[in-house]
Amino acid sequence: MAKIAVENPFDDVKVALEEKGHNVKMFENDENLNGYDIGVVRAISDVNVDQFDFPVVGIHGMSVQDVVDEVEQRLQR
Repeated sequence: MAKIAVENPFDDVKVALEEKGHNVKMFENDENLNGYDIGVVRAISDVNVDQFDFPVVGIHGMSVQDVVDEVEQRLQR
């Protein structure tokens, strides 16, 4: 399945994505990450989008299920 980076402290999102079979790594917001299929961050801003070489999903205002659904939809594109 997909290799996904999830910003700390969203362990509930990590667990839900792992239950779907994805390989998930937690990261701190100042880490420079490469080689992931998609990332999950607290909120999307111009600053943090430039930090990644993969698409990101901002979870602000979303339930865990909403995040999982959005990630899986984005992976299918």
